[in-house]
Amino acid sequence: MEDMYHPQDIEAEAQRYWEQHKSFDVTEQAGKEAYYCLSMFPYPSGRLHMGHVRNYTIGDVISRFQRMQGKNVMQPMGWDAFGLPAENAAIKNNVAPAKWTYQNIEYMKGQLKRLGFGYDWNRELATCRPEYYRWEQWFFTQLYEKGLVYKKMATVNWDPVDQTVLANEQVIDGRGWRSGALVERKAIPQWFVKITDYAEELLNDLDKLEHWPEQVKTMQRNWIGRSQGVELAFAIPGNESLEVYTTRPDTLMGVSYLAVAAQHPLARQAAENSTDIASFIESCSHNKVAEADMATMEKKGIFTGVMAVHPISGEEVPVWIANFVLMDYGSGAVMSVPAHDQRDYEFAQQYQLPIRQVIAPADKDAVIDLQTAAFTEKGNLINSGDFDGLSSEQAFEAIANWLTENNKGRVKVNYRLRDWGVSRQRYWGTPIPMINLQDGSAVPAPAELLPIQLPEDVTMDGVQSPIKADPAWRKTEFNSQPAERETDTFDTFMESSWYYARYCSPNDTTQMLDPEKANYWLPVNQYIGGIEHAILHLLYSRFFHKLMRDFGLVKCDEPFERLLCQGMVLADCYYREDEKGGKNWFSPTDVQAVKDAATGFILKSDGQPVLHDGISKMSKSKNNGIDPQVIIDQYGADTVRLFMMFAAPPEQSLEWSDSGVEGANKFLRKIWRMATAHIHQGDAPALDKTALNKQQQDLRRKLHETIAKVSDDYQRRLTFNTAIAAVMELSNHMAKLDEDGNQSRALMREAIEACVQMLAPITPHIAHKLWQMLGHTDSILDAAWPKVDESALTRDTLQMAVQVNGKVRATIDVGVDEDKQSIEDKALNNENVQKFTEGKHIAKVIVVPGKLISVVAK
Repeated sequence: MEDMYHPQDIEAEAQRYWEQHKSFDVTEQAGKEAYYCLSMFPYPSGRLHMGHVRNYTIGDVISRFQRMQGKNVMQPMGWDAFGLPAENAAIKNNVAPAKWTYQNIEYMKGQLKRLGFGYDWNRELATCRPEYYRWEQWFFTQLYEKGLVYKKMATVNWDPVDQTVLANEQVIDGRGWRSGALVERKAIPQWFVKITDYAEELLNDLDKLEHWPEQVKTMQRNWIGRSQGVELAFAIPGNESLEVYTTRPDTLMGVSYLAVAAQHPLARQAAENSTDIASFIESCSHNKVAEADMATMEKKGIFTGVMAVHPISGEEVPVWIANFVLMDYGSGAVMSVPAHDQRDYEFAQQYQLPIRQVIAPADKDAVIDLQTAAFTEKGNLINSGDFDGLSSEQAFEAIANWLTENNKGRVKVNYRLRDWGVSRQRYWGTPIPMINLQDGSAVPAPAELLPIQLPEDVTMDGVQSPIKADPAWRKTEFNSQPAERETDTFDTFMESSWYYARYCSPNDTTQMLDPEKANYWLPVNQYIGGIEHAILHLLYSRFFHKLMRDFGLVKCDEPFERLLCQGMVLADCYYREDEKGGKNWFSPTDVQAVKDAATGFILKSDGQPVLHDGISKMSKSKNNGIDPQVIIDQYGADTVRLFMMFAAPPEQSLEWSDSGVEGANKFLRKIWRMATAHIHQGDAPALDKTALNKQQQDLRRKLHETIAKVSDDYQRRLTFNTAIAAVMELSNHMAKLDEDGNQSRALMREAIEACVQMLAPITPHIAHKLWQMLGHTDSILDAAWPKVDESALTRDTLQMAVQVNGKVRATIDVGVDEDKQSIEDKALNNENVQKFTEGKHIAKVIVVPGKLISVVAK
């Protein structure tokens, strides 16, 4: 038997056992409660980072704990394998994205296994595999047949050199991030899925998600952005009317101009007769399309020469083209009320347009200054004709009714949410399963032609997608007529929106999901991932799930029952300034703290000072990431897992600490020594609970209090740091027990086994080994979670603090039923209390039952 703790040997042995016994392979079992625990799958970038380690450790801890509760636990793993980074790596390394991706998957899979995560690898999937995306393509064609998919022109960021659409974050100072070309706003045909058809349900069903963070639900509510307003029309003589939507009809009488997008038909029409307007529209093609950018950019516009008629007053209102109006939002036209909207105010100030106040503060004593800013709060109407004196709320109803009765408007619910644009002009993604016909129409690819496979043996030139550049790949037939495959690929959110469901039947070659298996496992009981996915990934997954439900593939309404968003992993940042004032960053592992150094830190390699830049998220940009593999090689996986769970609650940021890692390792060595020393003594006798002395009773009470607390921390609170702290505290009590005598050895056996069980979800390798050494023939994976013995929690005595003139001077043991006089006598007779009361008059003794005795001495 090993007296020393050798984590590398122990962990390799445990992992071999799990693999040989297929310990984490799982199937559906009728009559056994299913538990599905899932961590968001990683992008196969090449190496795990500490954020991965934390995320997946949390999921593994929950999975192992739930298994010890007797549940049928599924914990799968796969790879979010498509995306632009693989294309960039392919260009940089001159290797095809597929080869690069598959190599990374194999390496990262090995890292996950080294950490001891209990995944059912039979369910492994990679989104870039045809057997996965085949069913995504099939489902898209079904959505098309149901009218939930359509194609339309949409304005995008277009890089004219790379010939591709850019995400907003890929546009830097108006130029393409890779080519440096001036980015254009260009309308191109794009495929959309009608998520807006589900907007109301997506919003309302947030109320069903009791175990989701409120922050996430609020973010989704804001993104969906339900608003109730009025849709109304401004007549344009000799032309169609101009429709606008407003949530503030109470300000309608303050409209001083209308603003339309540069792509609006009325703007295009005006440009036919004006080179100035045409030039302005062209300049707008270089604007960014993100709402945040639109809000902060300089407001520019040009008058169309067109006047519209106000629906109530009949006054003429000028129509301007404005760079802050987007064609993709609403009708591409807005009514502008400069006195009560800051954006409209800034535009009106710039072009000297009227600013007419129609809302006064509800507080008559309030002072507003329209010379400096718009008044945007609600209040009471003024300068509004028949509507004067109404509150904003009353005016909403009154004006809406007037417009409705006069056929000039109607109340309408709108959403900020827009239909999901799923087209991407990139190569490394799922080919969109549509066929473009010679007459310009498009049809879904027949099921027998699926999957439309992405060619993997390609050369990336950094400019055009290989499938767009390959006429042979594009060429196909439909009904014996020449046709072309769609060369756009899916937004990678498509793959990540349903992967959780495919895990239920990942190897099914006949259908997207096996409904029986899907309904056994779903919804996911616990989902774990970063807060950065709070909106798009989670919203699209909820939408996709509802689509699959409506196609009869699943029964439940929501995909994820409980959501945990883990915090970031932070680390120190160190740098030196270069000659140009830039910063060269150094890894924390290359830096040493030195008291006598000018900055307190030196670079180990040259002994020269470096500057400390505080603590921030581990990132490549600041070179402050810690390679998990280095720590695993040094301390073992259990130490890494223990530190990650102990350093902070899961939802909070975790600060990396070398001393913290060493402390975690020290604790595991302590548990190992304590357990092996006990095992050396041989078999322990049966515990006789009636024969325990006071020290033994106290330890057993502490043991079962700890079991109760740790159980709650794992089950309800998900605060593994406090669970670990409780076991550490218990181990300190255990170390004080004199193991001489049968009952002490029997009690120590009970305590050690419970500690091993309580640590098993977090440090599974050492727990696996110690459980075997303790004589168990079953794996601790299948051991039951320790139960609380309620009888051990009962107390004959309790401790009470004794204060003398407000300061604690002693602690005494009193019987739970001891009378007040007896307690007072014990307190006053305590040797230390007498030191502070000697020669003084005892003026008062106050007994607070079960808590303290307060002695007032004068």
